[in-house]
Amino acid sequence: MQRALTLPLGDQVPTRGNRLSRALGRLAFRLSGWRLDGAIPNCPRFLIIAAPHTSNWDFLIGVCTLFAIGFRVSWLGKHTLFRWPVRGILRWLGGIPVERGQGQGHVDRAIAAFREREKLILTIAPEGTRKKVATWRTGFYRIALGAGVPIVPAWFDYRRKIVGFRDPILPTGDLEADMVRIRACYDGVTPRHPHQF
Repeated sequence: MQRALTLPLGDQVPTRGNRLSRALGRLAFRLSGWRLDGAIPNCPRFLIIAAPHTSNWDFLIGVCTLFAIGFRVSWLGKHTLFRWPVRGILRWLGGIPVERGQGQGHVDRAIAAFREREKLILTIAPEGTRKKVATWRTGFYRIALGAGVPIVPAWFDYRRKIVGFRDPILPTGDLEADMVRIRACYDGVTPRHPHQF
């Protein structure tokens, strides 16, 4: 595994930005002491689960990651975040507002989006909140299974200051067994607020 200020992208991965935006992302990483670890799969469509999500700082570190690497992602966020004056910026950054409590509708829309687009990277926080939860929500798994796309576990490790990416996991349909494999990817990861993970 390499630890760097950027990660190489294959020709299948959707990209965004330019040399300047990538340089700014790398500069933010350099100044803050954060590094990247792992690899981005050379796939046109996949789902990233970003965990642990215990702080609003995760979002800012995530944005620096997107700019440093130069890849285009979409992400789901609660609709209350998408207010003026930041609504346009959040959408430009790939944000898709969702209302909690609508469950299966989000899953179906995400599956349809994967089927309609040749290239799409969707990022979801499996906890669904920054608070401590006993179990992760399974919407991300149902989306990946329904769309036939791999799940790429990603994490924010605040102790080592690393944003990491694990190898893709293709869902088999055995939710319990696959969740054991997915959760194991986060062993040893230290969130900003450990008591919430």
